[in-house]
Amino acid sequence: MPPGILREAVIDTAAITANVRQLRRLTASEIIAVVKADGYGHGAVRSARAALEGGATRLGVSDIDEALALRRAGIDAPILAWLHAPGADFAAAAARGIELGISSVDQLQAASAAASADRPVSVHLKVETGLGRNGLAPADYAVAFAEAARLERIGRLRVVGIFSHLSNTSAADDLAAVARFRDALGLAASHGLAPHLRHIAASHAAIALPEARFGCVRLGLSIYGLSPLADRTSADLGLRPAMTLRGAVAAVRRVPAGQGVSYGYQHRTAAETTLALVPLGYADGVPRAASSGAAVCIRDGVFPIAGRVAMDQFVVDVGDAPVAVGDEAVLFGDPTLGVPAVEEWADAAGTINYEIVTRIGPRVPRREVSP
Repeated sequence: MPPGILREAVIDTAAITANVRQLRRLTASEIIAVVKADGYGHGAVRSARAALEGGATRLGVSDIDEALALRRAGIDAPILAWLHAPGADFAAAAARGIELGISSVDQLQAASAAASADRPVSVHLKVETGLGRNGLAPADYAVAFAEAARLERIGRLRVVGIFSHLSNTSAADDLAAVARFRDALGLAASHGLAPHLRHIAASHAAIALPEARFGCVRLGLSIYGLSPLADRTSADLGLRPAMTLRGAVAAVRRVPAGQGVSYGYQHRTAAETTLALVPLGYADGVPRAASSGAAVCIRDGVFPIAGRVAMDQFVVDVGDAPVAVGDEAVLFGDPTLGVPAVEEWADAAGTINYEIVTRIGPRVPRREVSP
């Protein structure tokens, strides 16, 4: 750990670039790199640049504010934003060339209103195919497609894409949604729409369900080197985790058997042992639900959390290992290097790897490396 640093997330941007290249080979598809939620906790701007370097052609974010932040950072690649506030004004997005995901006829009209005489607004029409979230309802497909085609003909809109989202419930459920998506594409074509992009697969289906690729996939979790599949690790997929979360051991204490540890004495030492204090807590995104379940790597050993994760810190029982103040404690990173995988923390907290990396808070500095 650098001197004076309590905690940090080290972000390997070269890993993101390499992951995108690997995923291009694996999926043989155009890639929309999803950098919403501050790049899944990795930093949206650095992740966007690394993904584009790896061959992604577009970026995806949740909302317009995220898209405009990328523009302010000097990123000029196409950006798609798909979740909008009721009554949203699309003028600022249109002025910066942001592509809009459209989930209703009202949003279609609002996008048209944001166009100028010489600048149509680029849109991706989202169709609902069974996830039960946003998107044009099947009953509205025909009306929406006809109106989109009319607005495209008069130069108000440019329909760049049609897209949907899968549930990842089972292959059968996803294939049924893919079939509904094909039907929607056929209906759109009958109304004169011929978008360049058709996309329904995110990381899970892009890897595991070739029928869902349609020549374009939206990849989030996987570009950060994490596996979306329960039965295949990052290494199995040829991916490298880009985030390493670590802290400096802030205190070391030798205690007797029976010593209570942290709030509520959920843990009491079984024998004389050494306790090490790690300065990361639930205010930093370390899940309290992982108390007494997760482990960290210090020096060459992996040691369990002892007791409850507190707001700013947690305690590790290192036994008789020679741990000292200032030693590096790695919560998770690349498991091929001998440190815990983020999935181990997710399992301990009863959640998924997506949540663990995304919830790492702003108090944790991100330090970019590109070895």
